[in-house]
Amino acid sequence: MSDSYPLFLDVAGRAALVVGGGHVGARRAAALADAGADVSVVAPEACDEIRGDGRLRWERRRYQPADLDGVWLVQAATGDPEVNAVIAEDAEARRVFCVRADHAAGGTARTPAVAHVDDVTVAVGAGGDPRTARAVRDAVRTRVALDLECGTLPVRRRRPRAEGHVTLVGGGPGDPGLLTTRGRRALADADVVVVDRLAPRALLGALDDDVEVIEAGKAPGRHAVGQDEINRILVDRARAGRHVARLKGGDPFLFGRGGEEVLACRAAGVPVTVVPGVTSALAGPAAAGIPVTHRGLSRSVTVASAHEDLDWEALVRLDGTLVLLMGVGTLPHTTERLLAHGLAADTPVTIVERAYRHDQRTTSGELGTIAAVARDRAVANPAVIVVGAVAALARATVENLPALV
Repeated sequence: MSDSYPLFLDVAGRAALVVGGGHVGARRAAALADAGADVSVVAPEACDEIRGDGRLRWERRRYQPADLDGVWLVQAATGDPEVNAVIAEDAEARRVFCVRADHAAGGTARTPAVAHVDDVTVAVGAGGDPRTARAVRDAVRTRVALDLECGTLPVRRRRPRAEGHVTLVGGGPGDPGLLTTRGRRALADADVVVVDRLAPRALLGALDDDVEVIEAGKAPGRHAVGQDEINRILVDRARAGRHVARLKGGDPFLFGRGGEEVLACRAAGVPVTVVPGVTSALAGPAAAGIPVTHRGLSRSVTVASAHEDLDWEALVRLDGTLVLLMGVGTLPHTTERLLAHGLAADTPVTIVERAYRHDQRTTSGELGTIAAVARDRAVANPAVIVVGAVAALARATVENLPALV
């Protein structure tokens, strides 16, 4: 293969000929049809794969030199070396590339072992040894698929795209290891990344130098970029033919305003997809060893934004686990309202700060005193507040565990 010139052919809409009606010919014909070629098959007999493929025109007869008229590519797959050699000679005289299934060196073109992994095509040639080519192809396909899943394969388009689009990526609670593989792939392909303050920002260092990174971080009472401006950025960049990844903390559709961004893209006619993320409402408790539901303790979980005015009476009646987000600043008010509506003062409460990060911290107590404990410990956002019997599992030990289950 060292003296061959590797090339991908655009055969869509172009005439291609397969001579031979066996299983080898069927595979070659189907591959050409998959690529959009106008495929004719010439053979006295044809296998079921050829007969049943409506994309193929089967002519039930022997090969004739005139079959090559107007053809761009011919596959000689008759199983008869003498016939294949004649086809190759006729093709040579007409300057038509010919692939011989029985003797690769006897033709003017060779079919490599091919693997398609998403938008990546891998073609492997190994001289006249197709088995080696297939083995190498399979090994490369496995590695390419793995790297694609992990977002480590450099496959981002450098040329302008025909159409831009937006991908909302849920980044999880902050640890890059909790970003999904699909989220990593979206980042690896992005031309623009619009990133939040609580997203897994360590991943930004792996982006190509020419990827535009736009800060859209929001802190309580301090928004670097307003939501309307974020929506405009997403739409404008996508309309310019770029892939925009909107990297958020947690899950885009759980208090992430992802719904507003999706609607803005749809209203502008911009294609948009959503990659869900591990929400801190579940990851925060899990980081502290708290299952939000547990047999005998809680059969339901309610997630709420604690800086909203909630229906406290309804929350108390649910008699399950209450998970509060963005609630450190309003914790005194929250505990006051829950107590006023009948929740017991000794109800377990656990606050998990900076879940899954190196400086994660857990503060546990009871509803009647947790606000004062949190103040004394200078508890700060980002934090998740868990209220209910399961919150006590954060401090469970071998000695007290039987009493909790």
